[in-house]
Amino acid sequence: MVSVSDLSSEQVEMVKEWVAEGAQMADLQKRLKDDFGFNVTYMDTRFLSLDLALNFQVGEEESEGPNDIENLEAQEEVDLEPLVQDRETVTVTLDQVARPGAMVSGTVTFSDGMKALWLIDEMGRPSIDPDQPGYQPSEADLVSFQAELKGLLDGQI
Repeated sequence: MVSVSDLSSEQVEMVKEWVAEGAQMADLQKRLKDDFGFNVTYMDTRFLSLDLALNFQVGEEESEGPNDIENLEAQEEVDLEPLVQDRETVTVTLDQVARPGAMVSGTVTFSDGMKALWLIDEMGRPSIDPDQPGYQPSEADLVSFQAELKGLLDGQI
């Protein structure tokens, strides 16, 4: 583990310069090894960056100020409304006898016609097993599935 006390003042300044030039956490980790011979983990690099109060540059799209977060939350609320309205295109059924290892289980047919098995295991963890390996339902379908499942399970669990 590397701490600030392991670095000379020149090394600390170099690290700060790297970050000012746009280096990210992984770049910093690599340069610590290549330039200073410190074999550090990503977590060590993260702790070092916190100790040095490094401010990594974030792209325009990823930057979120306080007002941006409020706008994003408002946008998410607005954006979810049309997704929930499409739930008629997602059909969820409940098995009369739950699958082994599950509290409840059933099937779901998404808006594009793809089918999947779903279950909530004994630890309360949900899972979806699509018929076609690698299939990913759309976000709108997942929101609709959650809404339909909630309605179906009210009073069941």
